[in-house]
Amino acid sequence: MKFVRFVWQGEEALGLLSYSGEFVLSLAAVGRVTGRRFPFQDMETYIANRLPYEAWVEWVFRRYHERGDFEELQVPYAVVRVLSPVRRPVSLRDGYAFRQHVEAARRNRGLEMIPEFDQFPVFYFSNALAVTGPGPVYVEPRHLEKLDFELEVAVILGKSGRNIPAHQADGYIFGYMLMNDWSARSLQMEEMKLNLGPAKGKDFATSLGPWVVTPEELEPYRTAPPPGRVGNAYKLALQAELNNTPISYGYLSDMSWTFAEIIERVSYGVEVLPGEVIGSGTVGTGCLLEINGTRRREDPTAPEVWLKPGDEVLLIGQELGTLANTIVAS
Repeated sequence: MKFVRFVWQGEEALGLLSYSGEFVLSLAAVGRVTGRRFPFQDMETYIANRLPYEAWVEWVFRRYHERGDFEELQVPYAVVRVLSPVRRPVSLRDGYAFRQHVEAARRNRGLEMIPEFDQFPVFYFSNALAVTGPGPVYVEPRHLEKLDFELEVAVILGKSGRNIPAHQADGYIFGYMLMNDWSARSLQMEEMKLNLGPAKGKDFATSLGPWVVTPEELEPYRTAPPPGRVGNAYKLALQAELNNTPISYGYLSDMSWTFAEIIERVSYGVEVLPGEVIGSGTVGTGCLLEINGTRRREDPTAPEVWLKPGDEVLLIGQELGTLANTIVAS
């Protein structure tokens, strides 16, 4: 299933995306015609309270996709306002799982690859109160000092657990979505000189969406994890475009650490809850910091490119949709 959160005719709804991707079906609208109230408008609330509703949602999904029921209630995807599937994550963590990105970013700064990368998957906490979906991303003047995007994929957890072993952790994932971890590089580099994680360089916006894909939809893309790793991997093509020009390419299966291993690390000694969001970290070539550094190593006179007001960034993922955002100065 693909879940979409959207606004149509002033009503905010959680719904299902058609197989074609052309239509959305409000679950609340189906509930009204079938006599089953569906009270949820975002993924985190639905996931945390879904047990009495899960079988009904699956019934709606089958009737809609296999028999064409409820088509009179569907609305063209192109005319609705799509929101982040998650209104307010229970928590928001971001990993650092793509070796290509880590190696390139360190090499561009004249640093050797850090050996701890292969010892455990690392993550940091971002701001769960600053989540956006597709559409404008409002930034302050200091954010525009080397403003950057980051091409990532995130998972949203579907159940609670503690000390979850990696070989069981995929069972805790409710779904997958695109994630843009916006970064104000000038602020980030200043504050990280103090050897504490990124804060003001990251906490102003994280974009999620445009929909959540449940794991069974991704089975055709499942592949073997990297040698010695544990957990599911999916060969999903990922791309980023800046003002209609493709600049980043990769695959979700390029992750050096799997989401299962990241969840094992995240849950060590703490309880994780339904509705928590965990990002993959940046895909190789998936940000301007890396792209600029690589260009300047090849040509020290090459100009740096950073985001400015009016720029449009598209993150495109196979089965994950297109997350489109435009930079707007506050």
